[in-house]
Amino acid sequence: KTHIREKDEDDFDSPPTMEPEVIRDKEAMRRWSRAMRSQGKTIGLVPTMGYLHEGHLSLVRQSLTLADVTVVSIYVNPGQFSPTEDLSTYPSDFSGDLVKLSALSGGKVVVFNPRNLYDYGGGERKKVNNGGGGGGRVLSCVEEEDGLGHETWIRVERLEKGLCGKSRPVFFRGVATIVTKLFNIVEPDVAMFGKKDYQQWRIIQRMVRDLDFGIEIVGGDITREKDGLAMSSRNVHLSPEERQRALSISRSLTMAKASVAEGLTSVAEIKDMIVQQLVGSDGRVDYVEIVDQETLEGVEEIKNGVVICVAAWFGTVRLIDNIEINISL
Repeated sequence: KTHIREKDEDDFDSPPTMEPEVIRDKEAMRRWSRAMRSQGKTIGLVPTMGYLHEGHLSLVRQSLTLADVTVVSIYVNPGQFSPTEDLSTYPSDFSGDLVKLSALSGGKVVVFNPRNLYDYGGGERKKVNNGGGGGGRVLSCVEEEDGLGHETWIRVERLEKGLCGKSRPVFFRGVATIVTKLFNIVEPDVAMFGKKDYQQWRIIQRMVRDLDFGIEIVGGDITREKDGLAMSSRNVHLSPEERQRALSISRSLTMAKASVAEGLTSVAEIKDMIVQQLVGSDGRVDYVEIVDQETLEGVEEIKNGVVICVAAWFGTVRLIDNIEINISL
């Protein structure tokens, strides 16, 4: 059983290279959070699936400015993968993640790394890759057929339908459900979500509003490589050639924003411009959409704040990116 050591004030003066405490049991995680709250401390949460990059770390840093302590969850959520998607290919480097977080910790970061948040006492019926090792064939919890598995889902019905929801129909119910579980276990005051997954961020905001969670949801700006490619754990699967071609995503978005600044407001023309750039770089377009920033509903002409969202395949890797445009005509 995980041993939880309650921290006193001296712990928060620890050296910045202190390795974060790892908590694997959900009841132990809940006890830790409640111990922090009993000391008057506020709690931040940064949900991740591991294989941390600078985008994740920027969210952790931001959380540390907003809350006294921060929980970084590392858990590859099987609930957002359909049976046809192989979540075992999701990259993992748990020890490397801890090293990266050590530089930020100073006693104010803990890692929640549960083995399986969909295991309700079924023993070893299935094994789930949580980013921290393991083994065995990795199953999505939606595959379980013995009647004892997880069957309660959270759906944000309208916001989940467009954009990524079209090609990944179970994705956002899985995201909303696991985030709800994390909220119930960690009980944070504030939670950080990267705006690269723009639809996900808006869905979580709406879910928190609709279900009266007392949690502030903060969106972190997209972190990019020096050449403009949006940071993603999936980038590791790109070949050098595919990675160069994938730069067409950020370049087309930057070009589109510049065109709007010069007076172009026709959504059809802007979308066509982006598609040509992607196809010209041998990308397979999943979608290019220009939508209202809050409702995520499509527009025909840019008159107010919108976000241009792109999903495209380069090789076997599906990448997403977006750019916000804030104008008032």
